[in-house]
Amino acid sequence: MEAKETTTAPKPLHAIVFPIPLQGHVIPAVHLAIKLASKGFTITFVNTQVIHHHITKSLSSTSQNDIDNNVVDIFARAREAEGHMGYLPVQMDKLVGHLVESTDPPISVLIADTFHYWQTTLAKKYDLVSVSFWTEPALVFSLYYHLDLLKINGHYGASHNNREDIVAYILGIKAIEPNDMPCYIGELDVSTNMHRVLNNAFESVKRADIILCNTVHELEFEPISAIQEKQPMFAIGPLFPSGFTNSLVPTSIKPELDCTEWLNSKLPKSVLYISFGSFVPCGKEEIDEIAHGLVLSKVNFIWVLRPDATSYEEPYVLPNGFENEVKGRGLIVTWTNQIQVISHFAIGGF
Repeated sequence: MEAKETTTAPKPLHAIVFPIPLQGHVIPAVHLAIKLASKGFTITFVNTQVIHHHITKSLSSTSQNDIDNNVVDIFARAREAEGHMGYLPVQMDKLVGHLVESTDPPISVLIADTFHYWQTTLAKKYDLVSVSFWTEPALVFSLYYHLDLLKINGHYGASHNNREDIVAYILGIKAIEPNDMPCYIGELDVSTNMHRVLNNAFESVKRADIILCNTVHELEFEPISAIQEKQPMFAIGPLFPSGFTNSLVPTSIKPELDCTEWLNSKLPKSVLYISFGSFVPCGKEEIDEIAHGLVLSKVNFIWVLRPDATSYEEPYVLPNGFENEVKGRGLIVTWTNQIQVISHFAIGGF
């Protein structure tokens, strides 16, 4: 009598997901993790106590006592966003090593935000597939990917002044004005922490096994195709929660003001939405000019204006008389649900 052959079902792929602890990076990383889990992946999502605390605190239905105090704060010694990168590799090495040794199913994939320049080194050390996750447009990725080419041609990191003529030599990118490129490329001082992070990140990403980009292939096929000639890159966006406006997992690091009632009172496509993210400050003169433009425009608007919009030390103060000038047609909030607002019928531009 022949013995029956037994087959063992393969264990699911297990991925670690490391976002950058900033709002615009955490949200797509969470949605990527959920989508991968829905396809059968086991996911270990590495959060920080700081972000976990802010997300939990922003939920009106959750009390401070509900916060999980067992979340490890690997950023405890490096609160500043530009300063934590140098501290991370040692801590991440310990964490990844521990997870590789102790989890079941075993870790097989390391997915990290592109700015985490340590990811390819750790992936190689622990024999993991290295996946670099880029949360911005492929065009921006390609510009940073070719910093060396921009430097050779004098458009980046020039000893005196960068060239101001059109950049037309990067494969997959049509002619682009220097003023239309990310601000970090045009700065004369490229010795800052942020420039070091950029340089290290885009040296590291060239060693990644796979690059995932939160964009739409049909909109950015040219820069994507150009990168694909060098290494695997896939457009997987836009990454939204399955319900579009309602995520299974809370992701907002700040309390959100519900703008629905105010928007419901406005005509279709009559409201301009203005927001500049959760992190980068703008110049006071720039914010003043936006305020002045809104007064002159006479349009309805929602303006997400953080208290630290111009400085982390001093809160921004609106020009005298501004709020009276826009009363009834302008709503100024410190934070809101962006997807919910932009998908409202009253929004005509952003």
